[in-house]
Amino acid sequence: METTNQHTNGAAGPVIRVADACFPRFQAPDLGRMQAFLEAFGMQTAARTDTALYMRGTDGDPHVHATHLGEPAFLGLAFKASSRTDLERLAAATGSAIETLDEPGGGEAVRLRDPDGRMVDVVFGIEAVPAIPVRTHPPLNSGERRERVGTLQRVGQGPAQVKRFGHSAIKTTRLREVSEWYRRTLGLLVSDDIYMEGPEQPIGSFLRCDRGSDPADHHTLLLLEAPEAKLGHCAWEVADFDDLMVGREHLLMNDNGGHPYWGIGRHILGGQIFDYWKDPFGFTVEHWTDSDLLRADAPAGSHHIMNALNQWGPMPPPDLDF
Repeated sequence: METTNQHTNGAAGPVIRVADACFPRFQAPDLGRMQAFLEAFGMQTAARTDTALYMRGTDGDPHVHATHLGEPAFLGLAFKASSRTDLERLAAATGSAIETLDEPGGGEAVRLRDPDGRMVDVVFGIEAVPAIPVRTHPPLNSGERRERVGTLQRVGQGPAQVKRFGHSAIKTTRLREVSEWYRRTLGLLVSDDIYMEGPEQPIGSFLRCDRGSDPADHHTLLLLEAPEAKLGHCAWEVADFDDLMVGREHLLMNDNGGHPYWGIGRHILGGQIFDYWKDPFGFTVEHWTDSDLLRADAPAGSHHIMNALNQWGPMPPPDLDF
């Protein structure tokens, strides 16, 4: 699988190239409270034990969010390996074991730590589950295309329909080192850097999966330089724009322990329509739809931070913590 992205990692290439993000791991002291919020957010319960909660979306992933019992914490991320051979290659290159997963869908994982100490699980062989049917909407009529004739547009109410986990933003005190680790170890490619003083001093990097000629989301991981290493946000794709909007209304009208944080808007880098919320434990979570897609040969960009926020929608909150 060839790539011409200017941020590849030398002639030898990365250890492996992961296929996608899989799910984040959190820790919380009240699994019931987390479950209630995530159901209102648009996920469905996959499994719950005395010490762990697993929530799924409508796609075939058996879970897209994992919460373990304990004090509030973001533990890390899971990524999907492209093959069992890649899992073996990663284990050999890092001196790690391949472990059996005792979670919905089973499978195996190589468990690593990034330079900041976050858990990074690279998984393979998780058994898919039947997809959940998604409420769809008739086509939109626009000024140029008027396709819906005789069919009334009626949007069903209720939670958003979370489909899958899409990406995460994490903060680090050593951007270059952490970015190099994810690119070298997991084969992520730079889609765009952001800077304040100059392009040679990036303060953030949008990374995507390298799928060769197959398109990938503009970013799977956003790394941001910050005074401390912590989670920025985690983000899940919903069915479409109407679904995002009715999901927001559902969250606003129900006491679920969370509160709105930033949105509705459309990003510049990535292009997503977004809606950010705070969950009951203070973690920032996002609904999004309509991401830009890039192939591996798309060149990396570099942008001043003030040219990389919104195309429309509210400016970031004063206490921006994404």
